[in-house]
Amino acid sequence: MFTYSSNQFQEIIEFMLAEARRRGASDAIAEVSEGQGLAVTVRKGEVETIEQSLDKQVGVTVFLGQRRGNASTSDFSQASLRATVEAAYHIAQHTAEDDCAGPAEPELLEKKPKDLDLFHSWAIDAIEAVEIARAAEAAAFAVSKQIRNSDGASVSAHHGHFMMGTTNGFMGGYPFSRHYISCAPIANGLTKKSGMQRDDWYSSSRVPKELAEPAAIGKYAAQRALSRLNAKSISTRRCPVIFEAPLAAGLMGGLVQAVSGGALYRKSSFLLDSLGKAVLPKHVSLIEEPHHHAMMGSAPFDEEGVKTHARTVVDQGILQGYFLSTYSARKLGMKTTGNAGGSHHLTFQSKKTCKGGLPALLKEMGTGLLVTELMGQGVNYVTGDYSRGAFGYWVENGEIQYPVEEVTIAGNLRDMLMDIAMIGSDTLVRGSKETGSILIGSMTVGGK
Repeated sequence: MFTYSSNQFQEIIEFMLAEARRRGASDAIAEVSEGQGLAVTVRKGEVETIEQSLDKQVGVTVFLGQRRGNASTSDFSQASLRATVEAAYHIAQHTAEDDCAGPAEPELLEKKPKDLDLFHSWAIDAIEAVEIARAAEAAAFAVSKQIRNSDGASVSAHHGHFMMGTTNGFMGGYPFSRHYISCAPIANGLTKKSGMQRDDWYSSSRVPKELAEPAAIGKYAAQRALSRLNAKSISTRRCPVIFEAPLAAGLMGGLVQAVSGGALYRKSSFLLDSLGKAVLPKHVSLIEEPHHHAMMGSAPFDEEGVKTHARTVVDQGILQGYFLSTYSARKLGMKTTGNAGGSHHLTFQSKKTCKGGLPALLKEMGTGLLVTELMGQGVNYVTGDYSRGAFGYWVENGEIQYPVEEVTIAGNLRDMLMDIAMIGSDTLVRGSKETGSILIGSMTVGGK
């Protein structure tokens, strides 16, 4: 499947590290990668795009004491590799010293990376991918005559592999895969006044056979679009708000960003100096587990070669650790947590999990707003102030009454996280985050 073998990747890395040493580098890091992908999109049964990609790159970071320089190339010839090292070396010569620069400490590196089963090939060609996309879209159109248009259905298969090496003893890499199927139908109302509504759904996995059936994706996306018709606004009020599971993953992301090293050492986080303090209610914990097999958020080591490990980031509401790379950890006078490149597989765990999925969570809320889509970027991570355009459904007595549009939801992320009343059992994985829908006790909903 790939042009280069892992042995060839290792030879390239060893050559670049040796070149860096020969030029006088105190340390160096080299990484080489190769990937190939296929992506198709159909709209109303007709092929819109077919994209096939093949890319490769090698990059090197050269350290001269506490100065560093980076350079990269897509040319794997020795002359080009040598020139790339030379370019990085010259950049390092002319940069300012940074007392936090340098590779990770040798004792933190992963010496025997685990095989986490992150590569599953999908032997699919463009013709097959088009047929899968058509099947998803056709299932959407079959739901109702009111589904008369579409933003398209897409299928993507991506395969890649990489290897990284450092002058202080790390050498490792692995193949990986990412695949998905999506559909975005448009529903038309029965009258001009009821307008049109669009919604979408997708399934993603490293394992092709774990993707949802195309027809199921299209059908569910169409049902979501139809349920949005005849939406109206509501008056401004304070009320409980449920973030549907895909959006709840975004709330988790807000917490992660606020306790990540870059935001902390720049003092651009609303959760500064929160270690050992409550950031979630007592019934909620946040678990990081990088070693789940075949999951999108799994990795045996981070982007610096540091060994990853399972940990409880938030234990019964109390923050136990940050998300740190080697650099951000040094800026804070701490040790890396193996999160160079971001968080790994995260899960909210709650002692107040609502069994029975989203319908049961609606019953628990009683009256309030279920939010299924957010618009805009109204989040200030310095202050925590939160204000987003929203689409959702007004709920009374635990039952959806009608769709709601043209409203905003507002609050403060610190308060919102502390006001998590319950988490649903409708668990969904989106990227590296896994959570059910989240019920927030009270937010301001701005309408007419």
